[in-house]
Amino acid sequence: MNRPPFEVADIIRAAGKAFIEKNRSWLTGLHRKVLSAIERCRTAALGGHRDQCSRCGYQTAISYNSCRNRHCPKCQTNARDKWLAARQQELLAVPYVHVVFTLPHQLAPLALYNKKILYSLLFRASAATLLEVAADPRHLGAEIGFLTVLHTWGQNLLHHPHVHCVIPAGGLSADHQQWVHPRYPFFLPVKVLSRVFRGKFVAGLKQAFQRGDLCLPGALQALRRPEAFGAFLRTLFRQDWVVYAKPPFGGPEHVLHYLARYTHRVAISNHRLVAFGDGKVTFRWKDYAHGSKSHLMTLSAEEFLRRFLLHVLPRGFVRIRFFGLLANRRRTALLPVCRKLLTDNPSSQTITPLAAQINKSSGSICPHCGGPMMVIERLTASQLFMELAHRVTITDTS
Repeated sequence: MNRPPFEVADIIRAAGKAFIEKNRSWLTGLHRKVLSAIERCRTAALGGHRDQCSRCGYQTAISYNSCRNRHCPKCQTNARDKWLAARQQELLAVPYVHVVFTLPHQLAPLALYNKKILYSLLFRASAATLLEVAADPRHLGAEIGFLTVLHTWGQNLLHHPHVHCVIPAGGLSADHQQWVHPRYPFFLPVKVLSRVFRGKFVAGLKQAFQRGDLCLPGALQALRRPEAFGAFLRTLFRQDWVVYAKPPFGGPEHVLHYLARYTHRVAISNHRLVAFGDGKVTFRWKDYAHGSKSHLMTLSAEEFLRRFLLHVLPRGFVRIRFFGLLANRRRTALLPVCRKLLTDNPSSQTITPLAAQINKSSGSICPHCGGPMMVIERLTASQLFMELAHRVTITDTS
């Protein structure tokens, strides 16, 4: 893919200082840390390194270090590839299903001031819904496993919390002696999932309020009274909550490609940026509400950065989680059981096209002979500046 003409880092360098000065009232240290990391990513300010092939001796030029901040548009590719390579060993030889749980827009302001609480509740309520409905003999009657990825944005960068669940189609019977295949084209009935999800989330939200865990500042202060909060919760039952299920999209040969589209994403990629100048940012977005038509949106640099920072996650918050059969404490014991029931040769593993691509495109592989690349020199920011100054001196005297 060609290098984009503009990057989020360019916008931060040009408008970040003025943005911070104007918005100090709500910016946190975490917001400023994210802006600083993206601005300095892959520049001399973070130092650099030089690699050499252990087989043929090929050396690379000095590469600037990445910031490794999970909100940085440039730092997610390597992390995603390593994560996907690890997931290869967990794939099952069945079709996979994609289910999306979305919070209604009325909850967006509350979620912005209570990210950790509401995002965690979103994970728990959606997971409990899938596990409960799948265990019901009327629908599947099996124990399932899945991974869930949190996204907090829409294509227009506004706040839109939702989770993507990727699920092997089927599950283990209660006695772990049979793999139960789904009876519905969309795996589980969407209307049932929607009602159960709504009930579980609202119940969890009510408990959080009763414990006094919720932050209710500004316009949300009116909800501090129990009767007002109760009335607010009742409004959430006046509409169906959006749960979207796609038909099965293929087996293990496709799932890594599919996961690559949803894991390790940030609010906007650099490749969606179209123009930046005169204090304005233009980017591409898809209007999924109207046939996924592509449009251009132009925002002031200040508004662009404000929307971008809406999606900064709390420190230490885990945005990819595993449940059921794939939960960290259960997968080692239960995945072999699943494979044994699904195939005559449970030990065989097929390398998917994406996994092979990851191995070839990794920065640790020599582009000439395919041998492993090793770091032979690490340079600090001051060393890089000294080397650059030395080169400039040689150029001036030659």
